[in-house]
Amino acid sequence: MTLAFVLYKYFPFGGLQRDFLRIALECQQRGHAIRVYTMIWEGEVPDGFEVLVVPVKALFNHKRNEKFTAWVQADLARRPVDRVVGFNKMPGLDVYYAADPCFEDKAQTLRSPLYRKWGRYKHFADYERAVFAPEAKTEILMISEVQQPLFVQHYATPASRFHLLPPGIAADRRAPANAADVRAEFRGEFGLQDDDLLLVQIGSGFKTKGLDRSLKALAALPRKLRKRTRLIVIGQDDPKPFLLQIKTLGLSDQVQILKGRSDIPRFLLGADLLIHPAYNENTGTVLLEALVAGLPVLVSDVCGYAHYIAEADCGRVVPSPFEQDNLNRQLAEMLGDDAQRMAWAHNGLAFADSADLYSMPQHAADVILAGR
Repeated sequence: MTLAFVLYKYFPFGGLQRDFLRIALECQQRGHAIRVYTMIWEGEVPDGFEVLVVPVKALFNHKRNEKFTAWVQADLARRPVDRVVGFNKMPGLDVYYAADPCFEDKAQTLRSPLYRKWGRYKHFADYERAVFAPEAKTEILMISEVQQPLFVQHYATPASRFHLLPPGIAADRRAPANAADVRAEFRGEFGLQDDDLLLVQIGSGFKTKGLDRSLKALAALPRKLRKRTRLIVIGQDDPKPFLLQIKTLGLSDQVQILKGRSDIPRFLLGADLLIHPAYNENTGTVLLEALVAGLPVLVSDVCGYAHYIAEADCGRVVPSPFEQDNLNRQLAEMLGDDAQRMAWAHNGLAFADSADLYSMPQHAADVILAGR
């Protein structure tokens, strides 16, 4: 078959983008042709992929999305495919990979009624309805159990169209046999002494991921603990607002912000704790990447994958409603207890050996190729 994959933007370090690539490659390995429609493609194009970068521009994102959709649908009319698989909500999809939370629920609960008068709201509401309405035919690949009831609540989507996927952690995130050597080399490269503590926060979208909360928690550490703790932040985003916060909090010597990169496993093995106090997060793949690397995790409970941290007993989950003082206290306790961090690391590695955290691309490909 020929399969069309549609997403607004591809870059190598986004969670949605990495999921798309692994699913598309799985389908290709099963013998199917891959065509990709996107507005932006950064990075290498896999062998055999036909990538179409659609030339559309508009002042507002929602207008650009509409032009993109029209262009894609016109091209598909000229050159039909067997399946259309979307990684953003839009009309005309046979299969949708639900990486994003329910827009309508957020619009109803977090926005004022005035917001729902704007064209932006109408666009995203219409595009979501095109996927989830009862009369739609789109099969839905769910990666978060938390979100499915919200879509059903707002759209009465039939349960038969939902397909809950297991996580899909890449094998290279698992701790290798020489993990201790990788850790020592990494810490030497970054000038970390034996008694230094390294926090990492990994993920694009610093505001959503709660970087401001992490910085406040670092600044609130007891003086001796704070002095030996560093934070490295990795992700694709504008760091300027957070660089100002870092300076204001007196953390300039302790915090580095790096752009997205491909050697994340080294950071997971070299660090002492992953901090991820997100404001909202559909899943949080990096939580499981830390788990399988043996890195303890401190995470807010709004993340879809936070329950794995609790089940594996490989860190702590900050409950809602979020309180900064609670995060501050838990960070200090976790950094101050070397023995407990070792126990959490051991628990994570044991859980990684027994739980299915890896087969998402295979399950997704099964649904895509089966059709209705």
